[in-house]
Amino acid sequence: MKKIVVSLLMLLAVSFAAKAQRFVYVDSEYILKHIPEYNSAQKQLDALSEQWQKEVDARFVDIEKLYKAYQADQVLLTDDMRKRRETEIMDKEKEAKEFQRQKFGFEGELFQQRSRLIKPIQERVAKAIRALAEDQQLDVVFDKNSEVTMLFANTRLDKSNDVIVRLGYKPGTFAK
Repeated sequence: MKKIVVSLLMLLAVSFAAKAQRFVYVDSEYILKHIPEYNSAQKQLDALSEQWQKEVDARFVDIEKLYKAYQADQVLLTDDMRKRRETEIMDKEKEAKEFQRQKFGFEGELFQQRSRLIKPIQERVAKAIRALAEDQQLDVVFDKNSEVTMLFANTRLDKSNDVIVRLGYKPGTFAK
C-alpha cells in the first residue's frame, strides 16, 4: 500500500512539473520570408544555381554531340583514332562532372555562397529566438519546419511573429 501511495505522489509531482513547462513553436521558413536580406540572398543563390546549371547542361550537350559524331564515324576510324576520340569524350565527361561537383557538390561553391549569405541571417534569427525564450521564460522552442514531427500545434503557441518583431520587421506580409 505504501508503494502505491508513493507511486501516485511521484506521478502527481511529475504531472505538475510537466504542466509548469512552457512549450512553443516557431515557423523558421515563415520568419525567414519576412527578412528582406534573406529573400535577396535567396534570389542571388537561385540566379547562381541557374547560371551554373546551364553551364553544366551545355557541357553535357557538347559531350553528347561528340559521342554521336564518334558513333557515326566509328566504322571509318582506325583503332588509334577511335581510342583518341573515346579518350577525348571520357576526358570531357570527367571535366563536366568535376565542374558540376565544384559548383553543386558538398562544400562546393553554391554551398559556400549559401553559408556566406544565409548563415548570418540564420544566426540572427536563432539569437532572437533565444532572447524571446528567455524574456518569456519558455522551456522549449520547436521549429515547425525541422525534423521534429508535430501532429498538432495550437496556434496560440506559435511565436513566429514575436521573433519577426524582435528582428525589427513587420509580421504578416512578405515578398514572394
